[in-house]
Amino acid sequence: MRPIPLSLLVTVMLTCASAQAEEQPAQPPVPAATLDSQVLEQRLAQSEQLRNEQEASSAVQLQRLRQENQRLRLQLKESQAQAQPRLLSEEQTWFALGAALSLISMLFGVLLRGSRKTRREWIN
Repeated sequence: MRPIPLSLLVTVMLTCASAQAEEQPAQPPVPAATLDSQVLEQRLAQSEQLRNEQEASSAVQLQRLRQENQRLRLQLKESQAQAQPRLLSEEQTWFALGAALSLISMLFGVLLRGSRKTRREWIN
């Protein structure tokens, strides 16, 4: 058997001593028969009243949130109705730009050629 270090023994003893010093004396248990039934009824009535108040406040809050939700939905529909739909999608816009660029380059080429009627042929 391995010997236990002295420092460990001292630490354990001090911990046990401080734990015993911090213990509070236990109060004697109160028998259930000595509790007054009126006190219990008052506590029950208070807890039921609190529960009813919380249910009422949560119902009011739920109704308010539903109204807010409905108002926001109406605002969303109005804003979507006011927004004008886009004439062209993004792909259609790029296609239209490419077509316009092609037409402009063809017109520019025709204008640069001028009214020359000579035929140019490659010489082999």
